[in-house]
Amino acid sequence: MAGYGTAHLRLPTSLHRAGVTNPARTDTLAVMRIIVIEDEADLASALAKGLRREGYAVDIAGEGAEALDRMVYTPYDLVLLDLNLPGIDGLEVCRRIRAQADPQPRVLMLTARDGLDDRVVGLDEGADDYMVKPFDFPELLARVRALVRRDRSGSAVIVVQAIRLDAARHEASYGGTALELTAKEFALLRYFMLHPGEVITPERLLDHVWDEHADPFTNTVRVTVSNLRRRLRVAGGSDVIETVVGSGYRLQDTP
Repeated sequence: MAGYGTAHLRLPTSLHRAGVTNPARTDTLAVMRIIVIEDEADLASALAKGLRREGYAVDIAGEGAEALDRMVYTPYDLVLLDLNLPGIDGLEVCRRIRAQADPQPRVLMLTARDGLDDRVVGLDEGADDYMVKPFDFPELLARVRALVRRDRSGSAVIVVQAIRLDAARHEASYGGTALELTAKEFALLRYFMLHPGEVITPERLLDHVWDEHADPFTNTVRVTVSNLRRRLRVAGGSDVIETVVGSGYRLQDTP
């Protein structure tokens, strides 16, 4: 699809020039590691900017072979996949993902191929959803949220103990007190809430809450966890996230 650029991505008018959308993030679903497989650099960049603004961790691959190599080492939750890729095309990438990837990510195909037969083939080859270009960015976000709910929870609202998180409205509270969180803190809290009672290593948090640009040798995870704990303490949740010495962190799922 080289040559089309951002003509196939309709952003809200007020932010079209910036390449991003939704400054208030009123409809985000923040915890997710996404790879955009798209050979048109402008479109890939615009998608990544918009998704990152929503709180997602996003990587980009311009070719099918590059994407498959990345997926050997990175457990992506969602793949946004163009079909007209150089070298290994999108359908073959999808086939290999379904044959090899563990765990299996959701696959959303983004393509200019708008025929019924094209959509049927894409879904039969393993895509979970199919969007025809051009498309509107808010619709893409809604489809991403719907795909996440298939695996994570049937609703955008999650409740663990006194914590309530509404991903669709980008709102979180503890005991009814609103939590004012950054996008990354919101993403981190949601990941903990999707895995209550589990010991989660810093490496696992880097894999799912941060993107490839995160430096694994910095203390970014520790600092963000510390900031999240501070905000919970202010609301009355002082011991909700505990440190498991030598292993990681755990969100308590019982009082």
